[in-house]
Amino acid sequence: MQLQWSSQFKRRFKQLTRKDPQLRSSIKQTLELLLSTPFHPTLKTHKLKGDLNGIWACSIDYSKRILFTFVLNENTGEEEILLLVLGSHDDVY
Repeated sequence: MQLQWSSQFKRRFKQLTRKDPQLRSSIKQTLELLLSTPFHPTLKTHKLKGDLNGIWACSIDYSKRILFTFVLNENTGEEEILLLVLGSHDDVY
C-alpha cells in the first residue's frame, strides 16, 4: 500500500509544521503506522458519518487528526490511502 497526498493535505502539512516543527515527527510516525497498519489501536481509526460519509479519520495526538480515504490505483490495481486533510478536530470536521 502507498500514500497519496492531496494538495490540501500538503498545504496544511506545511502550515502546521512551520508553526510547530516538532509536529513533523509525530505526523511522520502516524503516517508510517497508518501505512503499515491502518487500523492500529493507537491511531483510533474510525469511519465518519453524515457529510463526511465514506471518509476515515485517525489521530496524530489528542487534538490533531488526519482524514483519508482508501482508493484503488487504476494502474496497479492496488489499494492506496489518499490523505485528504490534516489539522485540529475543529479544523477537519
